[in-house]
Amino acid sequence: MSTPTIPDKGEQRTQDAAALDKTPSGAGPDDGPGPLQRLAANPRALLVLVSLLVVVVSAAVTGSGAWPRGWTLDIETPLNDLDNWLVDNRETSPIFLYFLLHISNFAETSVDAITGLLESMGWLGVTLVGTLIAWAAGGADLSRRALRTGGTALGVFIVCGVLEMWEATMETLALMTAAVFASALLGALLGLAAGLSDRCERLLRPVFDTMQVMPAFAYLLPLLLMFGIGVPSALIATVIYAAPPMARLTSLGLRSADPAALEASTSLGSTPWQRLRTARVPLARRQMMLGLNQAIMMCLSMVVLASLIGSEGLGDEIYQALGSLDIGTALTAGTAVVLIAVLLDRTTSAAGERLDAVATAGTTRLMRRVRAGVWGLVLVLFGVFAAKGSVFSESEWPEAWTVDITRQLDSAVGWFTDHLGSGVPVLGGTVTWAQGFTEYMLNPLRSGLLATPWWALALLVAVVGWIVGTWRAAATGLVCLALVGVMGLWEVSMDTLSQVIGGLLLTVVVGFAFGVLAARVERVDRLLRPVLDTMQTMPQFVYLIPVIALVGLSRSAGIIAAVIYAAPAVIRITAQGLRYVDAAAMEASLSLGATGKQQLLQVQLPLARKSLLVGVNQGVVLVLSMVVIAGLIGGGALGYDVVQGLSKGNLSQGLPAGIAIVCLGIMLDRLTQPASARRRDQ
Repeated sequence: MSTPTIPDKGEQRTQDAAALDKTPSGAGPDDGPGPLQRLAANPRALLVLVSLLVVVVSAAVTGSGAWPRGWTLDIETPLNDLDNWLVDNRETSPIFLYFLLHISNFAETSVDAITGLLESMGWLGVTLVGTLIAWAAGGADLSRRALRTGGTALGVFIVCGVLEMWEATMETLALMTAAVFASALLGALLGLAAGLSDRCERLLRPVFDTMQVMPAFAYLLPLLLMFGIGVPSALIATVIYAAPPMARLTSLGLRSADPAALEASTSLGSTPWQRLRTARVPLARRQMMLGLNQAIMMCLSMVVLASLIGSEGLGDEIYQALGSLDIGTALTAGTAVVLIAVLLDRTTSAAGERLDAVATAGTTRLMRRVRAGVWGLVLVLFGVFAAKGSVFSESEWPEAWTVDITRQLDSAVGWFTDHLGSGVPVLGGTVTWAQGFTEYMLNPLRSGLLATPWWALALLVAVVGWIVGTWRAAATGLVCLALVGVMGLWEVSMDTLSQVIGGLLLTVVVGFAFGVLAARVERVDRLLRPVLDTMQTMPQFVYLIPVIALVGLSRSAGIIAAVIYAAPAVIRITAQGLRYVDAAAMEASLSLGATGKQQLLQVQLPLARKSLLVGVNQGVVLVLSMVVIAGLIGGGALGYDVVQGLSKGNLSQGLPAGIAIVCLGIMLDRLTQPASARRRDQ
């Protein structure tokens, strides 16, 4: 069968059509090689299968996978000595007095100044100016986008005040403002360096890769050593955590600028600085706005999480409520966090959409003047309320306009747990499902990993790393496993790994199922889109609250929270990969009489394999970060050690557990990262 040649993709499409021609829709079960023959013809898959058999057999024979005691190092004593030295020399050492102390004071002064400014503006000034800023970001006109953005801001401020969360919201916004400004500035500078210099890009890429697989907890531990408990540690950790996406997307925007526009700028005699200012940066504006949006979302997530090391605001309200199992207060504060996330996401997204529209269609001189006037009005009102805000309103939201719903929420959660937690005919209930998942999934996984000899697990990691990637991926996995064992955390790390594997399996099943539905059914995609948008703007901490209400404190609660947190990314990546499969291959399959099921299994899934691997990789990273946070609600293992180390300032408990989590994250990232991407990075 001849296939017409199509530019650029002709050879691939010919191969797709030929493959479809060899497997017509009416093929019988006896056609083609059997499973054993296909396995024998694929030596890599056979090697992985042999490694799995070695793991299973060795676990069944030995029944113990403990790391050799002679190969562990005493890291508790030197860490305690370091902790004691830091405490004794914090007020006398030059490195603290002339360097870290200035950073700490500047961070605390900045946040205090912003907090005082918000208080001086009063609730009326903050609400009015915040609403006008959101409306101006959406276009400062009567368009649907501008009105929706401004209305969202107004509604968020009102609801936060009515729920008696005004003070905590202002504290969170103050820390957020300082963190976003610093992380955006740092990310833009690093992005400029990486986007303009190949050497800087090669140096920064592995740093960003490592930072993206590190759970948020890992940023708090070393800063807790240097700055102690309080706002400076929270602010600096937030900046470090949120800067990489801004830097990556800035670099991407600069490197993907239209070559023709750059050549035209060069031909006009512009200098490198003029070319950067008039061509590169404007062309990268869309990517930079997306980076700012991501930085804002990560700042909010980290600011809430930083309540563990002394930052105030909504995160502290949630943390204290979870510690006392006050689900009503936790849900109220969590609602305020979600609303702030939606407000920030919608405002930055609207600003990005407006910039794209202006770049595409241009704007009139009158509209530019109107928008300039609106921003001028914002500055005037900001100055007036900052100076005389107390004349117009109090700093706090009026007490008479508040509503306490914590009791109603507690009653609703109690009713749900009593009636739907267990005892539901046939279905059992949420608590029953969680207990079943723990008994039939988590416990066997943990027992199997603990029974597997360390050398067998190392063999499997090395084989998988080499087969799906390169020898560097295999070596990285082995080094990470060795570090976990040398620190004496093998057993507790296997417990965490079992939770990650269990959460990943559920995430992949849920993500692939809904991703396939969204890609093939337009109505499902429309229904899922707003749900996924909302879920991806929620900070990690917030996911714990409804899960506790559903299943209580348990290991399975952390897994459920991890699945809810990671599934949206997997769903979106899966749907996008299936939706953008080569249209010619799909048409060829239809012309050969393939059914919808055959199209999915024989065309879409094979051609979208790289996207599916990216989805699995993202699922691994997100599940691991959430499983660690689940140490707050009964997850145990490494997450519990990190939480306890942070809350009590115990360096010898928290830091090794944090390092072990980072090792697991890097190992799993390398084992699941698509081989092409890994080779490109290396």
